[in-house]
Parts: sequence; C-alpha cells; structure tokens
Amino acid sequence: MFDRDPLTALEAITAAQQLAFAPLAFQATAAMRDRGVLAALADAVPHGLSIDDVASATGLSTYAARLLLEAGLGLHIVWRRDARYHLGKLGRFLLEDEMTGVNFDFTRDVCYQAAAHLGASLREGRPAGLQELGPWATLYEGLSALPEPARRSWFAFDHYYSDQAFPAAFTRLAANPPARLLDIGCNTGKWARRCLEGLPECVVGLVDLPIQLDVARENLRQAGLLERARCHPTDLLDPSAALPTGYELIWMSQLLDCFSEPQIVDILVKVRAALPPGGKLWILELFWDRQRFEGAAASLQQTSLYFACVANGNSQMYDSEVFLALLPRAGLAATCITDGIGGYHTLIECRAADA
Repeated sequence: MFDRDPLTALEAITAAQQLAFAPLAFQATAAMRDRGVLAALADAVPHGLSIDDVASATGLSTYAARLLLEAGLGLHIVWRRDARYHLGKLGRFLLEDEMTGVNFDFTRDVCYQAAAHLGASLREGRPAGLQELGPWATLYEGLSALPEPARRSWFAFDHYYSDQAFPAAFTRLAANPPARLLDIGCNTGKWARRCLEGLPECVVGLVDLPIQLDVARENLRQAGLLERARCHPTDLLDPSAALPTGYELIWMSQLLDCFSEPQIVDILVKVRAALPPGGKLWILELFWDRQRFEGAAASLQQTSLYFACVANGNSQMYDSEVFLALLPRAGLAATCITDGIGGYHTLIECRAADA
C-alpha cells in the first residue's frame, strides 16, 4: 500500500495544510469530544444543531462553539447545511470507536507534550520528551509511577492491543500446552494469569524489571494464582543477567519492539541460551508492513515516534523484514509465522537454529 504516491497535487497541498495546523486540529478535536460537542450532534440526528444549540447543549460560549464547529468542518468531523451542523462519519468514529479513543488518549496524555522534543530525541538517540512525564532514563523504569492521566492511558493503549490477540494466541497454545512457560516482559501479568487460569497443570515463570514484576505478582496474588507462578526479576539489558532455564516454551508479547536492533539480538541470545533441547520461542508482535489496512499500518508507523521521544529513544514498531533478519543472528529460526492474530498481531514460532 506504500509503493506509489497516492495523492494528486491538489490533495497533496490540502494534506500539507492539515499537517501544518495538526497540533491545533488535534486539540480542537479533543475539545469537541470531551466538551460534548460530538455527543450533542450525535443526539441530534437527522436534523442537526445550530451553533447556539450546540452552545446551549454543552455549556460552551457561542464563540467557542462556533470556533470548534468551523474547525471541525475543515477536518471533515462535521458537515453543515442551512446553518445546521451534523456529525460526519469521522466524528462518529472519534466519538464511539474504542480503538480510536484509546489511540487518541494515548497521544494526548503520553505523547503530546513530549513530541515537541522529537528533534532532540532523534539527534541524541534518547527519549528527550520523557522529561515531560518523569525523571527516568527510559519510560519502563517509571511505568508504574507515571502521573495520571498518562499512566491510565498508557496501560489502556498497551492492553487494548494485547487483549485483542491473547484469546487467539491462547487457543493455539492450549492445543499443545507446555508444562512450564516463561513469560518475558510480563507487564501486569495478564498473559500469565490467562495461562494459569486456563492451564491448571502449567507453571508460569515471569520475567520483568523488579518494579513491574511487583505489580504482576500482586495481581496474581489477588487472583489466587501465585502458587504456580515463579517470579524472576531481571534487567534484560544487563550484560551479566541470564534468563532462568527449565521452561519448555518462552513467550514474549509486544516486548521486543521496546528495544533497538542490537539489543533485540542480545536478548534473543539470552533466550537461545535458556531454551532446553526441543524448546520453543513464541514472539507476538505488531509489524506495520503486515497489516491489512492502511489505518493500522499508519498507526504503527506513528507509534514508532513515541518510542523515539518518550519510551527509550532507539526502538520502533518494526518492518517485519528488519525484525526477522535478527533471528539468525541470535541462533534462532522461525518455524511458523501467522498474521492476523487478534486482527493485527503476528505470531512467530521459533526454535534453536541448527548448529
């Protein structure tokens, strides 16, 4: 979908103006959604509302309602006929679509202020925008201590996509369940909990930074599942840190996109060393070049900018060709690649490569 220029000259100059005013347009859209403008228009189908009607329904001044509605015209969020405004298809998605809401809140609460530091991030190879959220070297060090609403929006963003994929991935896993599974980058323990609940004979190991592992451990304790969980606090970037052994299947979900290419290779080398004979590695990731729809691909491409200026300064949502080329460098081989897991994810099943 990216092998040609799809725009005419007129479309291109229009798109250029939209980009030039994009920060203001984003904030206007947030105000229309959060101040009830979109909801008021949704309730007024099919007759629409005048500017004064919108002001009355939302508590905005006539001036504020007029500015937002006129901005919405140029963004195709609303349309107007006979001085009455109507909610467009785009406005409907902004108001009601869960994925759009999750992405929008993530951009506003986690990325928006940080994005002003993108130039410095790219120049210096560090997440220069992270200073807008906290004093950490990477976001992951302070993930559990993020200020609100950034913390809530970050976890909603992360969990929305993993929650789409986990049911299908678990069904695949349950068809031939392992006795021992190691979840590297366990985050809040959602995948571990699913495995412990659905595979009553399975022991699940959890690997993450200590501060994040504490969250996962507490969640599993509250669920009454801690007895079959084994916690292994580990900094994957510590050259001296080894991964625990004895797990026949190692699982990594939405983890490796958090690291640079050399770091991914280093982590996979540790994984290769921890695999027993005949052991398997399953990697669940999102790749922009393996998406069915342009909107999904574009979302992942823009998410890479978040990694640059907020998360760590050196990773991204990868092109699968770039990512897959890293496996043999770590002594691993892909045995099966399945796209469309949960709609957007790719599951890469791996084994140790032949010596």
